[in-house]
Amino acid sequence: MPQLIIPALGGVYGSLSKFTWPAVRIVTGLFLMPHGAQKLFGMFGGNPQAIAGFFSKIGIEPAATMVTVVGSVEFFGGLLLALGLLTRPVAAACCVLLLVAVFQVHLANGFFWSTGGYEYPLMWAILALVFVIRGGGDYSIDQKIGKEF
Repeated sequence: MPQLIIPALGGVYGSLSKFTWPAVRIVTGLFLMPHGAQKLFGMFGGNPQAIAGFFSKIGIEPAATMVTVVGSVEFFGGLLLALGLLTRPVAAACCVLLLVAVFQVHLANGFFWSTGGYEYPLMWAILALVFVIRGGGDYSIDQKIGKEF
């Protein structure tokens, strides 16, 4: 077993480690939700019509329908991911959505998110893929009901 650099923190690490993956799942889901709220409800400075115009401009058609689909995956999928309900199929939908965003929207802008690049959506796609593989895990509704979808 590896030696801890700060052995006094061993108890803290041991006590909190069971919460790390649930925390990643919850944060991943919650961080997707505002993006969906922008598209569906116009919250946080979002404008569904302007977003549909953007989708149309980059060739995602039918734009208005796709805004609803994308917004629903982000908002409702993010909520379900945070709760750990239907984790694998929801995470798969999120992963596909984010990979489409990487290749359809962000790839041409380079890597860095600060220039509209693919760094941020690729990171979230990889996190979603982790939950496709891993499932809801500890402290998820999937685990509570005894189903790993």
